[in-house]
Amino acid sequence: MNSSDLSIEVNIVVPFHDVDAMKVVWHGNYFRYFEVAREALLGKFGYGYRAMEASGYAWPVVDTRVKYRQAVSFEQAIRVRATIVEYENRLRIDYVIFDEEGRRTTTGYTIQVAVAIASREMCFVSPPVLLEKLGVTL
Repeated sequence: MNSSDLSIEVNIVVPFHDVDAMKVVWHGNYFRYFEVAREALLGKFGYGYRAMEASGYAWPVVDTRVKYRQAVSFEQAIRVRATIVEYENRLRIDYVIFDEEGRRTTTGYTIQVAVAIASREMCFVSPPVLLEKLGVTL
């Protein structure tokens, strides 16, 4: 499986409620853009949040980072790429936000771990259902 199989891109036009008084996206809203792309990516594999819950696992975000390279502003069209880069012991998704000209404006990642809903215990390896949904054999 190549990295393009584990990626998706979504388009977003920055709404007014996401910006500050200078009409620049407030820093915390970048995580919302990551979330939109993450949901689309997981949905691509049929393992969105409802499917995760139905499989008996929650996948909380336990670590995240964002690096702001260039400001994004009101009504700007952006493209958010999400790529799964780790899945064996945890789910790490890398993100890149591009402007209309294809320049990187923002990069970041999230790390999620599987937690068995019934016992509330963290799993130290990803459950087989994730690997099955990704079409990965180890």
